[in-house]
Amino acid sequence: MLKRQSVLKHIAIVASLGLLFTAGQVFAKDQPVDFSLKDVKGKTHKLSDYRGKWVVVNFWATWCPPCRYEIPELIEFQKAHHGKDAVVLGLNYEQVDPKYLKEFMDETSINYPVLRVVPGKKLPFGRLRGLPTTVLISPEGIPVEKHTGGVSRAGLEQAIKDFKRESK
Repeated sequence: MLKRQSVLKHIAIVASLGLLFTAGQVFAKDQPVDFSLKDVKGKTHKLSDYRGKWVVVNFWATWCPPCRYEIPELIEFQKAHHGKDAVVLGLNYEQVDPKYLKEFMDETSINYPVLRVVPGKKLPFGRLRGLPTTVLISPEGIPVEKHTGGVSRAGLEQAIKDFKRESK
């Protein structure tokens, strides 16, 4: 079972390298957005609290296989960038018992804030076409890319690098 999960994870990563943000939606580059959501411990997080950093907003669910495969990539991205230039916010997009969600987070060693979103709640990123969906937010609070499907640490880092180069 472990070997199968490893193979599937690598397939998801390789696929995401080619797809990350290439088929994504590009947003208007002059409109900062904000939202306020509670994490699994009840603490409120506002997107604007993270101004000055890149924010990876990742919509996911515990039942979603591609979501589960990208979690280790998001954990590695968070480890490499937390406290420096970027942060991951996981937006759990399902109605699940908070105790179950906390146990899932512990089992998978999620090291980034996980915020609760009621499916159908209006957020400033438009309609979700599927899970996982990742929105890349610039340090100014502006959504610059939206991608449906798995992501990787390398792909996220490349997208940030590319955006920095394009905005010069």
